[in-house]
Amino acid sequence: MTAPELYRTNPTNPPVTNKLQIKTQHMLPDDAGTIEGLHADGPNPQLREKLMLFGRFVGDWDIIQDRYLLPDGKWVEQKGEVHWGWILDGKAVQDVWTSIDEKTGKSIPEGTTVRFYDPEIDAWHSVWLAPPQGAVKTFIGRQVGNEILLEGRTKEGHPLKWIFSEITENSFRWHAEETLDDGKTWTLTEEMTIRRRR
Repeated sequence: MTAPELYRTNPTNPPVTNKLQIKTQHMLPDDAGTIEGLHADGPNPQLREKLMLFGRFVGDWDIIQDRYLLPDGKWVEQKGEVHWGWILDGKAVQDVWTSIDEKTGKSIPEGTTVRFYDPEIDAWHSVWLAPPQGAVKTFIGRQVGNEILLEGRTKEGHPLKWIFSEITENSFRWHAEETLDDGKTWTLTEEMTIRRRR
């Protein structure tokens, strides 16, 4: 689905309408609307500087390549999309990650993340929900050098890292790493190359 011209945005100039609202308008009947109180026009001005760590990603992105490791050791590749928007009075950011069905070309929702900045710890709380996998993952995220590091644990309790790196205005790399030996060695389990939609 091509993004409406209204939502093609620069990360330094937050949109007046977010993707969640636009996709709802296009995919649901005319009498259906967004959830009251969810949508926000932009970042909360009191926290704007801190919020732009993830706020810079607000907009529509294409996953050019997604490689992930299966339990049998094989790697699988696919493509997808990511859509980001402001929510909850501009104090949080929500994204929706989708995969592209190779046969139909349709976008299939895989999961959503809600992220918000916590001044008390000077870091972000991030919660990933993926109903198809029955997954709920919680992370603490912060900037480390030129990267964004989110730290959490797998369902088995092992340390887990999700990392945004090689970040530019129009592209970034995302990858996941896990360790089974308390951080002595880390294994790459998934990586994505992502570009802003034009």
